[in-house]
Amino acid sequence: MIKLIKSVIGILFVGLLMFPAVAKADGGGVTLKGNFQTDALVGQIDSVIGANEYNGPFVSNSYLDLSLASQYVTAGARLELLHCPLPGFEDAFAGGGLPNVYVTGKYKWFEATVGNVYDQFGSGFIFRAYEDRPLGVDNSLRGARIVLTPYKGIRLKALGGMQRKYFNYGMDNAFGFDYSQGAVMGADLELNINEWSKAMQDGGYNLLLGASYVSKYDPEELIQPSPMYKLNLPQFVGAGDVRVRFQKGGWNALVEYAYKANDPSADNGYIYKPGQVAMVSLAYSQRGMSFIVQAKRSENMSFRSDRTGSGIGGFINHMPAFSMTHTYALAAMYPYATQYGTAPTESNPHAARGEWAFQAEARYTFKRKTPMGGKYGTSFRLNGTYIRGIKADPVAVNATGTLQGTNGYTSPFFGMSDETYYLDVHLEFAKKITKTFSMTALYMFQQYNQTVVQGEPEIHDFKGAKPGDIVNSHIAIAELKYKPSKNIGMRGELQYLFTRQDRGQWVYALYEISLFQQAMIEVSDLYNIDATKQHYYKVAASYNWGTHRVQLSYGRTRAGYNCSGGVCRYVPASKGLALSYSVSF
Repeated sequence: MIKLIKSVIGILFVGLLMFPAVAKADGGGVTLKGNFQTDALVGQIDSVIGANEYNGPFVSNSYLDLSLASQYVTAGARLELLHCPLPGFEDAFAGGGLPNVYVTGKYKWFEATVGNVYDQFGSGFIFRAYEDRPLGVDNSLRGARIVLTPYKGIRLKALGGMQRKYFNYGMDNAFGFDYSQGAVMGADLELNINEWSKAMQDGGYNLLLGASYVSKYDPEELIQPSPMYKLNLPQFVGAGDVRVRFQKGGWNALVEYAYKANDPSADNGYIYKPGQVAMVSLAYSQRGMSFIVQAKRSENMSFRSDRTGSGIGGFINHMPAFSMTHTYALAAMYPYATQYGTAPTESNPHAARGEWAFQAEARYTFKRKTPMGGKYGTSFRLNGTYIRGIKADPVAVNATGTLQGTNGYTSPFFGMSDETYYLDVHLEFAKKITKTFSMTALYMFQQYNQTVVQGEPEIHDFKGAKPGDIVNSHIAIAELKYKPSKNIGMRGELQYLFTRQDRGQWVYALYEISLFQQAMIEVSDLYNIDATKQHYYKVAASYNWGTHRVQLSYGRTRAGYNCSGGVCRYVPASKGLALSYSVSF
């Protein structure tokens, strides 16, 4: 702990010495910004890392971000303390250190960063380094990045470094580069063609061409399918991405394709089949109306800096989900996790090699003072998602009796399996009835393949439910908002989920009141009608004062999955007192 604090102070001290000179040279000033966030839980937790070591069921995640900025230079660091992290964070997340340290310099068309880098190429099919704290994702690169914009319409990025795998670099080598665990290098080029054509600019046309290349270095390891054989593993694995985006008025079209060379790993069962993903998207938007249709096919696109890695850490790329991220409790009870492509096993023979995903959404708002719009207007949203497996025919096993070291399977591009992974169709209706009262109603039908998305599902004591059943659910939601004055607001939710699979039926109710745009009180209860007959209640209060925010809550949390963008982590059940505090300065 003392070493961590000294290191943060040291970074700031060096920055304070450096920045006045830079500011004086460029005539600008120096700005210090920071943010502190801590989330803690005290109570009964089904599974918690380090509970015995720390003499009690107390867990917490704390972050301190600091940055110094002048006209041409920005520097920053983040201190993390997760010695006993919140429920659901993977074991390797326990620890503390400076996982983020960087210095960025900008001058005209040149930008360079040394330290930790976050970035994304295209849709992220071959590279996305980002942070998502609620999920426990932070896969930044510690190395360097250069961004060049030498001429209008041209943007070139090149980067490289070691990917963060939790706290695999601590204070002893916080400023060093350790490539023994693998490294990632890449470049991305984007050309805005319309910047070179006056005719396109006058016509309102936008055309973007993009291309990316990423290579990972993974040291050779001994992987033996049998005592007589070992795998010849590639130390360098490359991946490329090309894309075209066209915009005109309210129209927006995107076509993108990515290819990954053979990358035998624990995820795909050490097969040598290349991976690929193709996506097309068409959208239209104008005032009061919009729609989007998308299709994506992906297979064997797990791309990690460590071929033996598992869990949600260590991914170089990101595969966006076509399923909608729901915010209502029961609509989000069965979230979909993107299927990158994994190897079937005896315990999970239905593991997905990839997926076909389709999504469409239409929104329409009836104008005010029309028969459907009424006095304040009426909005409708219809969304549909359908995801199923790709057709995969295994090749003949090798001399070891396994698929390791082979191409694994064959798969025609347009071939689909007979297995549905996820289906979601929902209709949402929103209307402002008076100046102070509005409502939203939603109906959703969902099909959820637990065996594919979650692995072997749990067995629940509910008549008719069997492990492996696809969960068919009907969900109805009503949300009411009432704001009698600018200082008082009230919101209530009633939700009902009906299914004959898994745990059966659920109901959920919530009531919250906000006061003077600073304080909020919330009471909610989630109840399982059929299998467990368990209440998951919550009472919470929060208060905002300037840049300070504090929230205190007590309740019971059910076991389930927390998902964002197709990435999910399992959160065990817990019960107790939770405290959250954040401040910016």
